[in-house]
Amino acid sequence: MKKYIDQGKNDTRSGFGAGLAELGRTNPNVVALCADLVGSLKMEKFIEENPERFFQIGIAEANMMGIAAGLTIGGKIPFTGTFANFSTGRVYDQIRQSIAYSNKHVKICASHAGVTLGEDGATHQILEDLGLMKMLPGMTVINTCDYNQTKAATIAIAAYQGPVYLRFGRPKVANFTPVDQKFEIGKAVMLNEGTDVTIVATGHLVWEALIAAETLEKQGISAEVINIHTIKPLDGEAVLKSVKKTGCIVTAEEHNYLGGLGESISGLLATTQPTPQEFVATKDTFGESGTPEQLMDKYGLNNKAIVNAVVNVLKRK
Repeated sequence: MKKYIDQGKNDTRSGFGAGLAELGRTNPNVVALCADLVGSLKMEKFIEENPERFFQIGIAEANMMGIAAGLTIGGKIPFTGTFANFSTGRVYDQIRQSIAYSNKHVKICASHAGVTLGEDGATHQILEDLGLMKMLPGMTVINTCDYNQTKAATIAIAAYQGPVYLRFGRPKVANFTPVDQKFEIGKAVMLNEGTDVTIVATGHLVWEALIAAETLEKQGISAEVINIHTIKPLDGEAVLKSVKKTGCIVTAEEHNYLGGLGESISGLLATTQPTPQEFVATKDTFGESGTPEQLMDKYGLNNKAIVNAVVNVLKRK
């Protein structure tokens, strides 16, 4: 299988900060709003270079979404920044009515998603956000896997018409995708071709899927690994092409199995090409306080869990 090299661990939120800063230099219509979490969202460079294009809203996330929607009327491209829990659950009504229903050109950028938020605990570790956002008509939903991809996605969504939800995280993780990549919204990325099983992963689970594929190769199992960075619109063509070859699939995500990537794929397969599927995701539960590594292990969100899921799904072929 193709070997991927960790170019040096970095947090995906820093990829967002770098992408936003680049947009500040190249697109005068980009503005940024934050709900009192500038440091956590790595927005300092954008603010330093474009102070007149930054709006500190404070801990008033619902107001931030309304202001962002209003700014689009004047031709601005607003990027909102706060934790994923506050970017979705706390402000769902404002997003639904003022942004999604009105098809506003707002980019909802959400850090600290999933259990890898770590020690802050269950109240902040949202595991339902992908489901909440993908159910909104017209909303594009993106979940990036590393620093480079997050930077590229941040730049790409500025030119993409309509509302976008961009999800990224807090911990330092492997940075392994190309620096100069072209980010194509709605287009899956084939990372490793295989013949026995399809592994579709998103976000922090993409690197874990590659590690799992190496382990499986040593066991004589050929795993196809696909990075689905865009949850909606889903690249159904890539999924169907792969499972037609392998005959079974494992989906992996740092999210509740209800409402996430795996559920979208199961719906696609059920109506198009019924295929055995196993889910690597949280099982309808809240998180808890702990280190990211402890929580990913406890909730079965790592390469070991993916390997076990592959073993199980192969028995069902």
